[in-house]
Amino acid sequence: MLGLIGKWLNAGVQEEGAVTYPEAGTPQGGVISPLLANIYLHYVLDEWWCQEVLPRLKGRAFLIRYADDFVIGCEHEADARRVLEVLAKRLAKYGLTLHPAKTRLVPFARPRRPTGRGEPGSGNRPGTIDFLGFTHYWGKSRRGQLVVRRRTASSRIRRFAKAIAGWCRGNRHEPINEQHRALSQKLQGHDAYYGITGNYSQLRRVREVVLRLWQKWLSRRSWKSRLNWTRLRELLGRLPLPRARVVQSVYRPT
Repeated sequence: MLGLIGKWLNAGVQEEGAVTYPEAGTPQGGVISPLLANIYLHYVLDEWWCQEVLPRLKGRAFLIRYADDFVIGCEHEADARRVLEVLAKRLAKYGLTLHPAKTRLVPFARPRRPTGRGEPGSGNRPGTIDFLGFTHYWGKSRRGQLVVRRRTASSRIRRFAKAIAGWCRGNRHEPINEQHRALSQKLQGHDAYYGITGNYSQLRRVREVVLRLWQKWLSRRSWKSRLNWTRLRELLGRLPLPRARVVQSVYRPT
């Protein structure tokens, strides 16, 4: 394992045909990065949180970490501000920094019961948190109870759409059956991660995006291959894309 780590760290990074050799850190998106992040942050963050931070807080608190992404929740705002202040110093001690655009203090307390027309009480609207590709927010369950819900983050939908557009453009001259098979696999892979309870509308939105992009690039196969919506519906009648599917459901028995 140590030999493989050495090769990964010294192999360099190729971007737009140019190869660079970073002198510090791990390659962004490299397969070794999550493994080293888990090992490094176990000592830098996890143990420090349990041994040094939690005993000094006045209220309840938790830390959720996945590789180098993490969320800290505190019952009291004063505790959250104290943690945020010392966190940067703790990471800097080990050569790490917080991402300035992704680090912020967010009020996320359970809102008061909706009143009047269903609007939460004034001054009590919690914020939202983006974590691991999902936007977390307060909403209602099927039974009308206030629960933390999750939907696909807008940035992830834009990134997926950009990738699909690039793929459709580069493969627009391939046989339709092969394009359909590849797009179906991409959508199924998308659902495997984002197909969770409460996110069905976003799954359907992604399919609409894929359909528009597929129609656009199929229409550009040649000057006479314009594909209007009537022809697209006929195509989907023969080769339908897989329906949106909630893979992980809190209502489905395991």
